[in-house]
Amino acid sequence: MKNSAMVMQIQDPASQRLTWYKPPLTVLVIKKKDSQVLLPFVQLVEWLVQEKNMVVWVESAVLEDKLLRDDVRLEQESAKFRMVHEYYTGVRSRFLALREKLVTFKDGRDDLTDRIDFIVCLGGDGTLLYASQLFQQSVPPVMAFYLGSLGFLTPFQCDNFQEQVTNVLEGHAALTLRSRLRCSIHRKGDRRRESLQQASNLLKPHFQRQSNFGDAGNPKACNNNCSPSSAQGAGGHSSILVLNEVVINRGPSPYLSNIDIFLDGKYITSVQGDGLIVSTPTGSTAYAAAAGASMIHPSVPAILVTPICPHSLSFRPIVIPAGVELKISISPDSRNTSRVSFDGRNDQELNHGDSLRVTTSIYPVPSICAQDQISDWFDSLAEGLHWNVRKRQKCLDELSDLTASGSEDTLDEFDSLKIHDA
Repeated sequence: MKNSAMVMQIQDPASQRLTWYKPPLTVLVIKKKDSQVLLPFVQLVEWLVQEKNMVVWVESAVLEDKLLRDDVRLEQESAKFRMVHEYYTGVRSRFLALREKLVTFKDGRDDLTDRIDFIVCLGGDGTLLYASQLFQQSVPPVMAFYLGSLGFLTPFQCDNFQEQVTNVLEGHAALTLRSRLRCSIHRKGDRRRESLQQASNLLKPHFQRQSNFGDAGNPKACNNNCSPSSAQGAGGHSSILVLNEVVINRGPSPYLSNIDIFLDGKYITSVQGDGLIVSTPTGSTAYAAAAGASMIHPSVPAILVTPICPHSLSFRPIVIPAGVELKISISPDSRNTSRVSFDGRNDQELNHGDSLRVTTSIYPVPSICAQDQISDWFDSLAEGLHWNVRKRQKCLDELSDLTASGSEDTLDEFDSLKIHDA
């Protein structure tokens, strides 16, 4: 084929390797809220601070954990808590010796963009989802340790964390770039308000010149009167990035959801059922898998659209290319509104006239592999979901041996049956 445009370039997932352009200095440690994680958490933080001389960031809520504080009024606590508090005395003393060296942040208040070089998660899959939520743009490499229940996204074990973290810090690791979805809700009145705002912006300079208002040349007045859309981005619509899925469902309503789906502006179909799941390949093994969708390797560039209990025998889940824009809205003749949630959070109502726009984000989550992209994923399928677990079929040699050993007994039993019948 002489035309180079007709040749498809396919990237080998194995080529995605971790490369540090400068030595990582700051690390964010995220742990689940579980007392069993305290010991490995303190051990890891202690090692990162003392051995690796790294600046460790933790959530401010960690410092408020009663099991890690000495100023708790134990007389006001239950007997069980007092016993657990005493059990972690050694762990608490080690943490208090490090407390002043930690940097804290609060979700929703502090912006971590360009402040973190490396993320370590201790817990289950929820810790990785939380890390994704914290970084709504570029995400630092994430190393997730399994200390939860399922652990589908957490391939590392805590037994020899020193050796594993050292290998990662030296750049000896493979990466899986887990794509995310960029979601935004367009409310019914937004378009009219945008048109009015644009008309107001066109008329405002002319009106100010004619009226010669004193605030026209006052920068502070201009800043105070700026439209909210300038802070939210183009169009005034704030967006949220999700790692697993965005779910549209009927909520508490007893009626079927009636949802219209548009792909790049073209009407595709309507969903009549309990709802719809739009997921990433990473999310294909979560809610989508429970709803009957196929499981997709996270390196595949795709968006998965899965109906929830559709009232149709022919509505199967579909896979569409990454990069297209989905528009999801309530059908005009729908009997009820719908609810929408993003990675299980930020649940809100989707009314008639509103629309949800979903497309692939340009900011993936670089997840560090324990082995490689292929081995980690299939190990997770086998260990987390017991994928394709079945008793092995016996080979023909074993069957023939069984038949031969039992043939005479079978004939004797048949003869005795004939005599008995006679």
